[in-house]
Amino acid sequence: MARFPNRVAIVTGAGSGLGRATAALFGAEGAKVAAVDLMAETAEATAAEITATGATARAYACDVSDPKSVESTVAAIATDLGRPQLLVNSAGIGGFAKSEEESPERWASIIGVNLTGTFLMCRFTLPYLLDGGGTIVNIASNAGLMGQPYSAAYCASKGGVVNLTRALAVEYVDAGVRVNCVAPGGMRTPLTKGFRLPEDADFDVLRPVMSRIGVSEPEEVAECIAYVASDTARYMIGSIISIDGGLVTYGGGFPKPKTSPTNPAAAG
Repeated sequence: MARFPNRVAIVTGAGSGLGRATAALFGAEGAKVAAVDLMAETAEATAAEITATGATARAYACDVSDPKSVESTVAAIATDLGRPQLLVNSAGIGGFAKSEEESPERWASIIGVNLTGTFLMCRFTLPYLLDGGGTIVNIASNAGLMGQPYSAAYCASKGGVVNLTRALAVEYVDAGVRVNCVAPGGMRTPLTKGFRLPEDADFDVLRPVMSRIGVSEPEEVAECIAYVASDTARYMIGSIISIDGGLVTYGGGFPKPKTSPTNPAAAG
């Protein structure tokens, strides 16, 4: 039986990676999917893939860090598809940098998309969720739960998402809106493929944030998100779910190879 029959689901970052996998899964589970992405063409590609299966989806171009863009996009979704009932905040950016070399502009950009963007999507979707109930699943990272070198902005943004989730969960627990957070570790996505270590960076300091079993596939994490968003998880409120190959549990400790790779997969 489908988990989200005729429910309107907003998925940000739906043009690629985890957002794309989540949007596809929600569509397969009966949701009417609003595929939201900064890049209109990637959102349209995701929506087209979903509709090709017989499910319902529409694409929306949106800059989640821009309040006006978010407000107008959510309003358009409500007009086109109906009252939003599910929100998955998967849009994110990141990258490695030595903190003494990090530019204020890139810091602001990472915080703006990952943390402020998550808040803005919640802010403008909540009025609809409060009108009949709903669920929010924010996407953080194991980088929001443990230190990760060369990632101050990313860690700060994802740590903010973790506590934003807890704050919203407490605020809306009696209002019929469940808010939870999924915190992935390393994942095979376009985002992490684009991460590059700073020159002369010490690869060994990254070993504690690399899982012994490698990285996950976006579809694996999407399955976790779908469970958290489903009615089956009704007792899950304000939870931070790690799906990170055991990193938070055992602290990493990836064995030292004979030759260090030059471009390791980023942890979360």
